[in-house]
Amino acid sequence: MGRRGVWLEVMQSSGNPKRDAFCVRSFQRCMALYGLEYCLLLRPSQEQRGPEEHHPRGIKAFGMKVSELEELAPHSLLLNLSYSVKPPLGNLFGRRLLCSLDPTEVLYWMDQMEMGQSSHDEFWSIGLCMDRIDTRLPKPVVPWKSYFPLVDTELLQPQPRPAGRPRFTTIGQWYWDGNIMIGGEWRDYSKQAAFAPYMDLPKQVTGATFELAMNLSEDDPERVRLRSLGWKVSVPHALTRTPAAYYRYLAGATAEFTAVKLEALMGSGWLSDRAAAFLSLGRPVVTEPTGAEQFLPEESGMLFVRDLEEAAEASRRVLSDWPALSNAARSTAVECFDSVRNLKLLLGDS
Repeated sequence: MGRRGVWLEVMQSSGNPKRDAFCVRSFQRCMALYGLEYCLLLRPSQEQRGPEEHHPRGIKAFGMKVSELEELAPHSLLLNLSYSVKPPLGNLFGRRLLCSLDPTEVLYWMDQMEMGQSSHDEFWSIGLCMDRIDTRLPKPVVPWKSYFPLVDTELLQPQPRPAGRPRFTTIGQWYWDGNIMIGGEWRDYSKQAAFAPYMDLPKQVTGATFELAMNLSEDDPERVRLRSLGWKVSVPHALTRTPAAYYRYLAGATAEFTAVKLEALMGSGWLSDRAAAFLSLGRPVVTEPTGAEQFLPEESGMLFVRDLEEAAEASRRVLSDWPALSNAARSTAVECFDSVRNLKLLLGDS
């Protein structure tokens, strides 16, 4: 795009110098692998730090020096993902865009506390229906604009159909420790709760393997329960140690099947960046509707389902009509999710 891009990362110290050094090296390897310029700031540990602020001075820097960042920032634009860069560091930048990756949660918390609404010039969300989100939520306190999750469609090229037994996979966090009230009601917004209606899917579609790469400890009884219902349970950390390993895991699937925890209920129009990566690789996605489906092509490679019966029917369609769905998935990634297309929108480029 002809622009200079710097990855700005604020990492909180664990209090363990060896652990911090390991994390810094891992980050630096990823940056080097993809040829990315970066500024990594190591923030003091929980015990040593003060208020929830990011002060550039006095923080150990890796990559770009703090002095160079301070010189560059006033003439630069900050794409601040989920309020990960806070004042006064964020305020150094000449133009500040807050990019929300969790539409409902951010909308909820902005009504309760400071989430960047006081220090940004524009507010962008991957929720495509922010103007008509469920009325049980507080009204937005800022004007939201919408964009599709980004995927580099040049980096992630379509791959042939995997050999062997078909596999529907997904990656996620099984439990959720969030604690929000919507419409005066406390609910379980975890993946565990979202998947509950679909637990019999492996028994309904016996011609494929359904795999959950979920963050479950080895002794968690959920592993036994899920396997007894026909699900394969994998360890996500082992499959996604590097970006390349993550992409290989996605490409090894026939399609993704996943349930949506909070955004389907609220109708925010959310879509995941993981789904965008599946589509770019030519992998169909079976998931629940959030309102975003109205912004996609009629044949998008995404099959939206509301219950077990529809999920089973969609999964069978993937198995029988994979080439057409794969082509549609790739076309949708290029047409809707392509990173250059969406970055131009965010940056205001024509």
